[in-house]
Amino acid sequence: MTTRGIEDSSEAPAVPRPAAQLAEDGARRPSLHRHGASGTIVYVISSLLERKIEKRPDKVRLQGRILFLTEDPELIKKQMAGWDMPWDTKNPAINPKLRDDISTDEITPAHCCFYFDRTLGEIPYVGLRCGDTLPIGRGDVKKGGFVCSVSGTRRGKGSSREQSPYAEMCAGIQVAIGENIERIYKQNCQNLGLLTSTNFALIDRIRAGEEIALGEFTAGEDEITRQVIEYGGLFPFNVARMQGKVFLPPIETSARAMTLAEKIFAAHMLPAASETAVPTRAVKPGDTGFTRVDLRFSHEYVTPMASIFYEQNVGRNVPVNDASSIRFFRDHLTFLDEVISEEKKKMGLLDLATQLKLKQEDFAKQQGIKLHGELADRKGSEGICHSVMLETYALPGQVNVGSDSHTPHVGAIGCIAFGIGTTDVFNSWITKDVRVKLPESVKIVIRGKRHPNVTAKDFILKILSLDYVRSGKALAKVMEYAGEAVEALSVDERATMTNMAAEIGGFTGIVAPDEKVVEFLIERRGMKRAEIEKMIEGLESDPKAEYAQVIELDAAEITPMVATPGDPGNGKYIRELNGRVPIEIAYGGTCTAGKNEDMDMYASVLADALKHGKRVSKTVDFWIQFGSQETREYSKRRGYIEIFELAGAHVIEPSCGACINAGPGVSTRSDQVVISAQNRNFPGRSGPGQLYLASPLTVAASAVAGYIVEYDPSNASAGS
Repeated sequence: MTTRGIEDSSEAPAVPRPAAQLAEDGARRPSLHRHGASGTIVYVISSLLERKIEKRPDKVRLQGRILFLTEDPELIKKQMAGWDMPWDTKNPAINPKLRDDISTDEITPAHCCFYFDRTLGEIPYVGLRCGDTLPIGRGDVKKGGFVCSVSGTRRGKGSSREQSPYAEMCAGIQVAIGENIERIYKQNCQNLGLLTSTNFALIDRIRAGEEIALGEFTAGEDEITRQVIEYGGLFPFNVARMQGKVFLPPIETSARAMTLAEKIFAAHMLPAASETAVPTRAVKPGDTGFTRVDLRFSHEYVTPMASIFYEQNVGRNVPVNDASSIRFFRDHLTFLDEVISEEKKKMGLLDLATQLKLKQEDFAKQQGIKLHGELADRKGSEGICHSVMLETYALPGQVNVGSDSHTPHVGAIGCIAFGIGTTDVFNSWITKDVRVKLPESVKIVIRGKRHPNVTAKDFILKILSLDYVRSGKALAKVMEYAGEAVEALSVDERATMTNMAAEIGGFTGIVAPDEKVVEFLIERRGMKRAEIEKMIEGLESDPKAEYAQVIELDAAEITPMVATPGDPGNGKYIRELNGRVPIEIAYGGTCTAGKNEDMDMYASVLADALKHGKRVSKTVDFWIQFGSQETREYSKRRGYIEIFELAGAHVIEPSCGACINAGPGVSTRSDQVVISAQNRNFPGRSGPGQLYLASPLTVAASAVAGYIVEYDPSNASAGS
């Protein structure tokens, strides 16, 4: 088959192309330009200095229909058939209820992301679920002539996949309106040139075909974001930045008490372009600029699209900025062939997914970038990106960025790490920095001592169920976890909480580094104690640091939890479930639950079961998947693999797998009930079944019982 977006460059994503395409032989090489103490871009590609860059028009006229994504599937179907739904902007209470919490999994389901060209224009909202109905089919939005899409709260939650706003753009959508909009999705829209707004009054003006000032879409944005929107995207803005055409506001915050996150950002923020600029000493929420990044990574879902952007706009043979600080991972689709349907195979999707791998390999080789790929001697990957970054690369006090919403995973050792989209990835290969508006912080303090059967996963499911989080008030904020119960957690367990800052919709998650981090880095990296202690010195929030909110929880009041199907925020104590919930599949793995200590938990439950003559229930398939080869070797040394197999669990090599509907452990029927230790359970994310989220202890105990149950370590024979 012809692989769209790889072989056919005319079908590649429509980012601005060079005025004169660089020759394949790389005739124009990058040159170094230094700006004294300014700290601005020091690696400038000469061809970009010659690029003609202009702002978009200062007025916008949108000519087309408005799509209202309602809870009622019949209203959506009628719109697809040509009906224009009325909407009263002056009396919103009488309007139909809009769908809230539309995730990027629903805008572009995982298998749709095998495409990374304009084919995505056929895809938007095909995974949108209204009750039990999927009202939008392939090509419907594009055929409908829609220019604006309207939804409720938390639009674009979940994955950082830029394919979602790109699919909307390619289908003709020019403006996305929501009551509030998730950070990564919104930034991806801005980077691509898709306008966003929370102003529902624009609906009448769009319908009337009025000219709308671009300022309506830049109002309230920081100076840098305003200019990104005005230039029509991040790449043209960055070219203008290299050419000295944009205004970068200096950070002039006076000395103040700072949170841990603010301290790290203060050490990494680049000064504005001025020969007299001084290093940033203090920052506050709302300060804007560019942060230097220590490590950048991407995986095979994103690298190919970003590499196409790079090759078209910079040049195939032009080196990226500091390849030594970039990592690529083949970790998402390693086991796809085992679960992909025959229908999707006939559509060529498996072949297309293979091309993602090959394109990443080609670009890595071309650029000399370290690729953690597939195993040579057996099926599986070297490790999931987040797992490997924590075990091998990230360090306290760093700023890390990655092409995945769960990049905050490494915040467990006290560094700032956050997910970015494809355009941000591609631009960071040029500039080695990313734009940031300094976020507010929320301090979540968990006091007291947890119960023996309660884990970090139960803590985070409890946090996700809080009104403060569910209402969207935590969006784009740093989640700083503290308190005796958090301090008692290992680094592996802390990583579960920082990882799932993504489900909160937070900017990142972080825990102040302490003796647990010192021990972790000594054990996992072989680092010297004195070196680590010096590294973490001062990496804590000041006593008088300011927070947007302080949330306090008592660990003793938290018992084992699940998130019921549909959303990670549907937290409920297991003891509050109405009767027994039989399961057919149990899954333990992914970045969130494939770490060393997670394996300790699976093994402890299954070892207890074996002692009492029990095994995994005959009605359940229990899959245990390692997050990395390091964790696999750890499990082998501890004898866990033998325990898993004796107890009847299926053991599989590292990969994201079932979490993204791409490996063993996925459901295949809508009536199947799954309990999983993964991090999200949006509709359709891991198959059509009913997916409950839970801790590794709960997942393993439920696999043995055959239904959802708390693990009782004091009476394993009863609980398991």
